[in-house]
Amino acid sequence: MRFTKPRDLLAAGLVAGLLAHLLTRLAYDTLPPLPTFAGFTLLVIAIVNAWLAFSLRARILRKPGARPVEPLTAARAVAFAKASSLLGAIMLGAWAGVLAYVLPVRGEFEAADHDTVSGVVGAVCAAVLIAAALWLERCCKTPEDPRPDQ
Repeated sequence: MRFTKPRDLLAAGLVAGLLAHLLTRLAYDTLPPLPTFAGFTLLVIAIVNAWLAFSLRARILRKPGARPVEPLTAARAVAFAKASSLLGAIMLGAWAGVLAYVLPVRGEFEAADHDTVSGVVGAVCAAVLIAAALWLERCCKTPEDPRPDQ
């Protein structure tokens, strides 16, 4: 497995952002107000990623007293991290697409003020998710063996 590349996340985020902006532009007047804390689900997933990173880091670095990590456990954590970073990129793009529409029209629509807050909360939570997922992925890297070959 290879590390997640920023260009992959950027591409997914751009596509999601363009689609979200287009859909918002076409159907904003028929959409209900966005929930203010809709993005907090992403924050919960980010907390799980960070907790796993803290938990697995010491074990993978073979710190004294830490149980060894089963290879399948590490592989599952990396798969979870990759999926989480992709989700974060897609949602960051989507929230940015919504913000690109609602920021300029805040004065025209009362709902746009509320949706701006929702968009900022969602974008920040998505960015935190990307950071936590990439950190988990890095924590699951197998350390180099400091002992010389015997």
